Amino acid sequence: MIKSRSAFWIAIALLFAIWLAALVLGGRDFAPDLTLYHALYLKAGTPLARDAVVFTEIGWGIVLVPLALLAAAYLVGRRKRRTALLLIIVFGGRFLVELQKVIIAHPRPGVSPHLVAVGSYSFPSAHAANAMITFLTIGLLVPVRQRNRAIAVGIGLAFALQVGISRVMLGVHWPSDVVGGWAFGLLWVMICIHMASVRPDTETSVATR
Repeated sequence: MIKSRSAFWIAIALLFAIWLAALVLGGRDFAPDLTLYHALYLKAGTPLARDAVVFTEIGWGIVLVPLALLAAAYLVGRRKRRTALLLIIVFGGRFLVELQKVIIAHPRPGVSPHLVAVGSYSFPSAHAANAMITFLTIGLLVPVRQRNRAIAVGIGLAFALQVGISRVMLGVHWPSDVVGGWAFGLLWVMICIHMASVRPDTETSVATR
């Protein structure tokens, strides 16, 4: 128990440090950020650019919000407590991401043309953070067979990672914005799950929590 608590708080501290480093160091003046940005940026009209647009669309609220509501509808008859927790994590996280953007007010990259329209500040990447929050929360809270839990979480993480990378490929975020978004999303989910003392369970459990 003590070891697991120590591991949890070490993970929380590490994620916060990553978020803070991305905030403080990121941008045009941070050489690794600029180098990676140019390495990932795609030319408009290429097949990879079109694929990146598809993944970036997955990160919009028009996709993630209905997905979260569908997961909540599935949970409501099985796990009322988890239904509320899922909604709090997803929509509370979205609010905190937008609050960070307004307070921090980092400008978007301006070194290359943006391949999709944007209308907000840069840090953290809302696509990266919200995709991480939504997919990971669904993967952890929706009951599945135990042997499929890691698969569900892994698929969610894979989508969140690809959504975040697509934002750099399309020129609308620095890599540090995306890393900061991922770090915050994972940090938020871990804290909420820990505070609620909820463990992933299987679809065969019938107790209402």
